[in-house]
Amino acid sequence: MSRIALYDTTLRDGCQSEDVAFTLEDKLRIAEELDACGASYIEGGWPGSNPRDQEFFTVVRKLNLRQAKVAAFGSTRRANTTAEDDLNLRQLLKAQTPVITIVGKTWDLHVRDDLRISHEANLEIIGDSVAYLKQRVDEVFFDAEHFFDGYKADPEFALLCLKAAVEAGADVLVLCDTRGGSMPHEIRQAVHAASKVGGSALGIHCHNDCELAIANSLAAVEAGATQVQGTINGFGERCGNANLCSVIPNLQLKLGYECVSPAQLKLLPKVSALVYELANIEPFKRQAYVGASAFAHKGGLHVAAVQKNSETYEHIDPELIGNRQRVLVSDLSGRSNVIYKAKQFGLDIDYSNPAVKTILHRVKHLESVGYQYEGAEASFELLIQEALGGTRVHHFRLISFRVSDEKLDAGEPPLSEATVKIEGPDGRIEHTVAQGNGPLNALDRALRKALTPFYPELNELELLDYKVRVLGGGEGTQATVRVLIESGDSESKWGTVGVSANVLEASWQALVDSIEYKLYKDKKNKRNSSERASADG
Repeated sequence: MSRIALYDTTLRDGCQSEDVAFTLEDKLRIAEELDACGASYIEGGWPGSNPRDQEFFTVVRKLNLRQAKVAAFGSTRRANTTAEDDLNLRQLLKAQTPVITIVGKTWDLHVRDDLRISHEANLEIIGDSVAYLKQRVDEVFFDAEHFFDGYKADPEFALLCLKAAVEAGADVLVLCDTRGGSMPHEIRQAVHAASKVGGSALGIHCHNDCELAIANSLAAVEAGATQVQGTINGFGERCGNANLCSVIPNLQLKLGYECVSPAQLKLLPKVSALVYELANIEPFKRQAYVGASAFAHKGGLHVAAVQKNSETYEHIDPELIGNRQRVLVSDLSGRSNVIYKAKQFGLDIDYSNPAVKTILHRVKHLESVGYQYEGAEASFELLIQEALGGTRVHHFRLISFRVSDEKLDAGEPPLSEATVKIEGPDGRIEHTVAQGNGPLNALDRALRKALTPFYPELNELELLDYKVRVLGGGEGTQATVRVLIESGDSESKWGTVGVSANVLEASWQALVDSIEYKLYKDKKNKRNSSERASADG
């Protein structure tokens, strides 16, 4: 099995993505996770371009990276100076990395219109820069910028640029589809031609402007490349870079190349989620392999089939990649969806149980008026419990609530205040008032203040996310809204939903479901622990 080296450039090329900015601490944390995931090389940035990258190369040496080598990135020397006097090359050496990657021109258009030098001068720049660095570091990679465009325009000159780097001692020639405009057949043809230069291994660096960065990277490997460059989640300039979260499993699971260990392959969803979190970008649910929806099934026909044999609608076992199979419940669901979810919740029901039909009809009705249970599985579990038990279990009874907003000065934010009156499980009335930085926050505080005397465990409950979606578009401010709330404690996270033409009422529904689920879940876990203890005893 052929080994493919993985070169991650999330910390440099990924940072050039719009809306992405990592702190020094973020970059160090990502570097550790990339190392754990099996990256061969981690490109840390461009030394001297900014204080953050400069400090990164100082601090990263203190990390105990087990596998990955850190690479510094820069460009070939300037046309009007020597390699010894070039500030950029000196900054690269100051980074004290075992690997340096330098980018140089291989497209005659850039040489003529950007650098405005002769072909011969460009070849000298490449050779001088690579030779100067190779005498001082372990490995030098030459990023052949715009190689595929250059090869199409002037094949002879593009290949001469590669030859200059090889003769100067470059360890890897990285062929770059910098504009992201090449087709897979063009990639194969140019990589075959580059392989005839000889003397150095070949790498591939693709951008995604035609949505082909992954396909082009695979084509290059099949044509002889042994190093693949890319980023986590495909972050990068313009439309992004080749997404390593897809490149790696495609190479390993589909094409039979060795990239990482099976255990490291399972870490890809974790590193994907971390990079999204540190970039403050919502994860793409439908992302191949690692996305939450990658192995999610909604249609009743699909669910019935995967329950019998998951291969019917899943191209791999999701556990191979560290993901999991999910079944969604919606108005497209059949009985198989309901039974699957019930079993997932620890409830043993089958097709003959009349509750299945009741649940299905209830879900279809609720979704027709705006409810959605794909992100609100806690609300759905409570709905199942209600159908099985005949009545909804309530841990308290609402008597009334009131929320008010008051703005006292044009330059100050408004103050929200909520009053809640409930009846506890013992019949005692609690009447509480709380303030918050918004209506929901005030309502949440007032309700918990009323309930914690009865249920101290609610102190562990956290509201993690709050989303409001306007349903339909014709009613303006009178439109129905759907509220999704994500909550959690030290053990797990869960989602709840509410729908109303009044955003506070929708928020109240989702908030109450969140609290009811927390209390229900804790009781269920305690009961299960007791049953296991009795069985063991």
